[in-house]
Amino acid sequence: MHSCNNKYLFLGSICSALAAIAHLGCIIFGGDWYRFFGAGEQMARMAEDGHWYPTVVTSIIVLILSVWSLYALSGSKVIFRLPLLRLGLVVISLIYLLRGVAFMAIMPIFPENSLTFWLVSSGICLIIGTLYAVGTFQSWSQLSVKNV
Repeated sequence: MHSCNNKYLFLGSICSALAAIAHLGCIIFGGDWYRFFGAGEQMARMAEDGHWYPTVVTSIIVLILSVWSLYALSGSKVIFRLPLLRLGLVVISLIYLLRGVAFMAIMPIFPENSLTFWLVSSGICLIIGTLYAVGTFQSWSQLSVKNV
């Protein structure tokens, strides 16, 4: 284990990991958790009925958020260097930031999700995206393959 070289990326990794754990909780604890986190009544009911869809979709989200957490840990030099680190951190930052600001365009695709869900989750995404973006910017020269 190395010491942390970038507090922003380290904090971003913790946030991504916590988001992954919250999604994992939805899989484990079912419909009430889907409802609490605002995923919509349809997802909650499918989870309660044992339908495969909520578990598969939420598992994919857990996997993605876990990988993103690892990339932030790698960027902060807490763990080994992951492939395409610079590109990965830029893309992750952009996805979080876009998700945070573009929720109005995404809302009609998921009409079951509550307005509270959209506002809270979008704010969280903006915060995490900012952590990733600032951390990536601060460590940009250190993220070069030449500086391994």
